[in-house]
Amino acid sequence: MNVSDLDAYCTANRDRFTAELVDFCRIPSISADPAHAADVRRNAEHLAAGALAAGFRSAELIETGGHPAVYAELVRDPSLPTVLIYAHHDVQPVDPLDEWGSPPFEPVIVDGEIRCRGVADDKAHVWMHLKAVEAYLRVRGELPLNLRLIVEGEEEIGSAHFEELIGSRAQLFASDLCVVSDTAMHGRGQPSICVGLRGFVDMELEVTGPSSDLHSGEFGGAVLNPIEALARILASLRDGRTGRVTVPGFYDDVDEVGAEERARLGAAALDEAAFLELAGGIPEGHGEAGYTTQERRTIRPTLEINGIWGGYQGPGSKTIIPARAGAKITCRLVPRQRPDDVARKVREAIAAATPPAVRVAVTVRAGSHPVVTPSDHPGVRAAVDAMREVFGAEPILTREGGSIHPVEMFARRLGLPTVLVGVGLPDDRIHAPNEKMDVEQYHAGMRVLTRLWDALAVMLPGRAVAR
Repeated sequence: MNVSDLDAYCTANRDRFTAELVDFCRIPSISADPAHAADVRRNAEHLAAGALAAGFRSAELIETGGHPAVYAELVRDPSLPTVLIYAHHDVQPVDPLDEWGSPPFEPVIVDGEIRCRGVADDKAHVWMHLKAVEAYLRVRGELPLNLRLIVEGEEEIGSAHFEELIGSRAQLFASDLCVVSDTAMHGRGQPSICVGLRGFVDMELEVTGPSSDLHSGEFGGAVLNPIEALARILASLRDGRTGRVTVPGFYDDVDEVGAEERARLGAAALDEAAFLELAGGIPEGHGEAGYTTQERRTIRPTLEINGIWGGYQGPGSKTIIPARAGAKITCRLVPRQRPDDVARKVREAIAAATPPAVRVAVTVRAGSHPVVTPSDHPGVRAAVDAMREVFGAEPILTREGGSIHPVEMFARRLGLPTVLVGVGLPDDRIHAPNEKMDVEQYHAGMRVLTRLWDALAVMLPGRAVAR
């Protein structure tokens, strides 16, 4: 189908679309900070109003046990395919504030980039969906399929109430495919479609020794220091030479990726020098032997120490043996690994490595399953066609190293496949100071989506029962 008329509408309204995104980004919707609860709600209200203005027939706030979600729909014919758009409207905290070049919620446009907290993750991607719908309706009058939109307000705090929402309001999610745009392309000018996300398990351990801090002169050498015990435990979990996790059974269920997909990942080869620079100018990479950097960060499981504490942290010295020490650990999981099983194995390995002179307590928190959409799924093929037409290059099929909890919830609870069609760039600094979104990428994303709706209308079977 000729889409020049859709492109023309997007071009004619380019400045307005940019200004609207800037206004959306001004709202400090930090879900982790209770002081911003009212801002998260105001953000949801702004988004619901934007959905109605774009042409969705209904839009509402859905209350949860925490921050509200936004639901909107444009269902015109139950016989047509139905697509669910998932996104989130909350953003990360801004710390460290002194590393920002401009106030995080006062967006500025510099060198073709919108710079502010939340612009890439995920507000530009949310707003480009609304504007793509607006463009299609204003130009064509109606969409070639049904759309449902769910935008949660708690993704940045682990989607704490989202699974409950899926269970209680399942009829809102009845669709043939979910489209998510909370991802980045492989690089500028090189489109990519994400077909897999790693799973996740979050754990915390605390090592305790004496009931209170002890004088290191009187007790040192006679009492095991909990920090030393913690260091021994943590060191036992990975082999520093090979980079492999040493937890017994950790790799038992790993679905080894075949030669064909490894070759496809090789086509998305990383610029190693640029990657090390993006990582903060580190001298060299490190990871599991026998795998490339790209493979280590996408198709292999990991165990990472995310935080560690214990003892005196103030100025000068305080000669103590601390009563306790602790660490936070996360594992990224690949297909066939299960969060509960991996958590059990790590807990058992920690127990086995714990010296008898101390005690250890392990708390397991959030977990999500890995998820992969087959590369020949109609949604993936449609996304490839749309991205190719807009960016003029053959899209690469990739996997992401991160996790998006609702994507695996949709797969596990509803059997709903997902295609991830994002237009961010690897250097967008999401979750970091000076987050940014390239203005051209934002506008290209709208053009991708208008083409995607046409392609999905043809390729999807349309089996979902629309409300």
